[in-house]
Amino acid sequence: MYNKNMSELTGAVEAALRTYIEPHLNRDLLSAGAVRALDLKGNRLNLHIRLGFPAKTQIIPLTCALKEHLAAALGSVEMEIHIDWEIAPHRVQTGQTPLPGVKNVLAIASGKGGVGKSTVAVNLALALAQEGARAGILDADIYGPSIPRMLGAHGQPQVIDGKTIEPMRAFGLQIMSIGFLVEEDTPMIWRGPMATSALQQLLLQTDWQDLDYLIVDMPPGTGDIHLTLVQQIPVAGAVIVTTPQPIALLDAMKGLKMFEKVKVPVLGIIENMSIYLCPKCGHEEAIFGQGGGEQLAQKYGVLLLGSLPLDTSIREHADSGQPTVLADPDSPIAHSYRAIARKLTAQLSLRPKDVSGKFPKIVVER
Repeated sequence: MYNKNMSELTGAVEAALRTYIEPHLNRDLLSAGAVRALDLKGNRLNLHIRLGFPAKTQIIPLTCALKEHLAAALGSVEMEIHIDWEIAPHRVQTGQTPLPGVKNVLAIASGKGGVGKSTVAVNLALALAQEGARAGILDADIYGPSIPRMLGAHGQPQVIDGKTIEPMRAFGLQIMSIGFLVEEDTPMIWRGPMATSALQQLLLQTDWQDLDYLIVDMPPGTGDIHLTLVQQIPVAGAVIVTTPQPIALLDAMKGLKMFEKVKVPVLGIIENMSIYLCPKCGHEEAIFGQGGGEQLAQKYGVLLLGSLPLDTSIREHADSGQPTVLADPDSPIAHSYRAIARKLTAQLSLRPKDVSGKFPKIVVER
């Protein structure tokens, strides 16, 4: 909220702000609660915008867009616009308490394997870091961990006091995976309860340090591990990754309905492998069909966060331990990942905040 002196402020300023729709929030900055200070004295306007999501790469474009919009409405007014962001913890499922050291847990899920979910998850985590957030990633696929290879991270994590695990680090991310604790060619022949217990230990015993977002790369399906995560872990929101293929959409619907049943908000859908662009002739081919992600989003009233192409470079970068957001940060694909990361966290910023940490604990002693 902002304090304003009505004698110094004209209705034209507020009216102009209400007609500017911020593209990530898809609403005006006033109704989104992003205007923290607004002061108009004489011919000079001072404006402070505080976003609820990381947007390091967008400060200059947003500042320029706001100045142009306000100038068109207000005329020749001198403007000083300051834009920053502050990431708050958001409400989780009833009965859950926030994870120590983590403001928001975000689950990246798919109903089936083979849709590129892990590649999307790791690029989103890196994109959030590039946008200025403190980000981490948990590889929740106990049976087929892939995050260590995708990030080129090796070795074993340090264990403190016999139970607390220090997260591994790479490219500014805090990372944890069962892949750090077993040999790469060792199969995890565990029954459901053992795998579930292992996931809980990785999540709860890792010393996550002041993270804004913990991306959880979930295994495909809707089995025991999924239910454990969404029932016993404080999840602020989920994202469904799918391809446009009808079979993939059927399974994606199951994942979406699972989150709905346990009261975890689905923040959006990402359509992966949407278009194949031939690197030799430039021909576009919708190998897995068209429009499936958008249809699914419309059916369930959630946002289509973005579409990503089927591109050889994405696979090559992930296999080499340098995901696309790192290997080719100025490419259109990297820009798409960052845009999706901003839209995702912008949607989360509009949801109710968790205020449990603001209330003092009361202890009654006798």
